[in-house]
Amino acid sequence: MEQNEKKPIILLVEDSEEDYYTTKRAFSKAGLANELHRVKDGAEALAYLFSEAPFDNEGVHPTPNVILLDLNLPKIDGTEVLKKIKSDDKLKKIPVVVLTSSSDPKDIDMCYQLGANSYMQKPVSLEHFIDALKRFREYWFEIIILPKEG
Repeated sequence: MEQNEKKPIILLVEDSEEDYYTTKRAFSKAGLANELHRVKDGAEALAYLFSEAPFDNEGVHPTPNVILLDLNLPKIDGTEVLKKIKSDDKLKKIPVVVLTSSSDPKDIDMCYQLGANSYMQKPVSLEHFIDALKRFREYWFEIIILPKEG
């Protein structure tokens, strides 16, 4: 990554305060210094992604380069959010990584059927979570090339 190039922006769709703070802490310990924006439910995620109020200021709420999506969300379920993202011409190229506690093969299958780019089960311990996020950082921000916005 060029020195003057901005780090990719991550949108975290996570309703649990505890999981959000654990994720933030693990991001920091894993060396992920990316700009992190959080929404707390599926309705907020869609409002953010479609630039609807209160997320209609692109300067404050920029289009993410990667979305970390929990499945079990209030208001609109994570699978519905994934469906809407992957059916929209502008949003479908944004990689969506499902980050959830579920290891149910039906959930995994459904998410890939709907266009998820990856499926990650939340590790139980902070140490394992940090290790998983280090690998996430290496893959998504050092190895592959993300699509440009626009």
